Amino acid sequence: MTLLSIDELKNLVEQPTGLCVSIYMPTCRLGQETQQNPIRFKNLIRQAEELLVEHGFTQSEAGKFLQPAHKLDDQDFWQHQNNGLAIFVAEGVFHYYRLPLNFAELAVVTDRFHLKPLLPLLTNDGLFYILSLSQEQIKLLECTRYDVKEIELEDVPKNMDEALMYDETAKEGQFRINTSKGGTNNSFQHSGTFHGQGSPDRDNIKVDLLQFFYLVDRGIQKYLRGKNVPLVLTGVEYLFPIYREANTYPHLVEEGITGNTKISTPEELQSEAWQIVEPIFSQAQEKAIAYYQESAAAQRASTDIKETVPAAYYGRVEQLFVAVGVQQWGNFDPQNNTIELHPEPETGDEDLLDSAAVQTILNGGTVYAVEPEQVPDRAPLAAVFRY
Repeated sequence: MTLLSIDELKNLVEQPTGLCVSIYMPTCRLGQETQQNPIRFKNLIRQAEELLVEHGFTQSEAGKFLQPAHKLDDQDFWQHQNNGLAIFVAEGVFHYYRLPLNFAELAVVTDRFHLKPLLPLLTNDGLFYILSLSQEQIKLLECTRYDVKEIELEDVPKNMDEALMYDETAKEGQFRINTSKGGTNNSFQHSGTFHGQGSPDRDNIKVDLLQFFYLVDRGIQKYLRGKNVPLVLTGVEYLFPIYREANTYPHLVEEGITGNTKISTPEELQSEAWQIVEPIFSQAQEKAIAYYQESAAAQRASTDIKETVPAAYYGRVEQLFVAVGVQQWGNFDPQNNTIELHPEPETGDEDLLDSAAVQTILNGGTVYAVEPEQVPDRAPLAAVFRY
């Protein structure tokens, strides 16, 4: 898979019991450099086995525990990679993800999966959508800064003719049926055809397009409902104002991608759309920093790990900046509300920055996973509290 959803993150958090192995590694996609992939993999598997032994496993038990991961190691697997590979192993649980992130090499064994390296896919590196419009075909692309995939649409008409042939409902329950060509209600009905500026059919095609786009908007709501991410339109420019009239999604971006985009690849559209949405994400992060500074002045913010980790667990963190590529080892006991910090990982430790970030997301907060120098006050984390 390429993109990671909140639901999949929750699954990784909630599914395992017992010890959990998390492995991250960069992967090469093409050429002779792909030969480095199995070498890195074997080194990380060896590190994971050593960590399991430190937790009380025998060497044989550690090898058996990691057997599902061992099975990945064949030539065909290494020839089909993205920029990074994430592997998760627990008792009865095995997941791996080819992802568009350049991970640092890392093997972690704790009582939960280590997920912080995945957070750029869910946070400030931007989930956004592209809606490709034409009379002949509708496509919805789910994108991040790094990657794109097409969503397989259900309950969304594939094209205008199909939409207007089978759907007699409309916005407010009053859609008209297709334009009748032939002058009687019993004659064969189909949508009009746009013949250019000044054509007698111009008004008809606009009405048909509006009806079609109402149906499209209604259909894609199941994919966008509850999200607050940008939606970028792509297609012939005259379609945009018609679609905007039908649109009910509040985060439709004003600027779109125009021209004959049907011949563009999803990757080309994603790259063009990223140029449109990147300033939106940057502006959101700047506002978040300003909000942190205001909250800090009102004593409603903190860079104290011992204060922030319990607050994240109990749902008090509204907004969190956390440094990627940095770990703070220790453990938090929610029953006794105690926390310990260690300079080096000890048996039973977890990365408390990872814990704070994941709990913030699961409790409905916003996380900005950024480079260390971008965290306010140059701390490993910086939190704004709800109360």
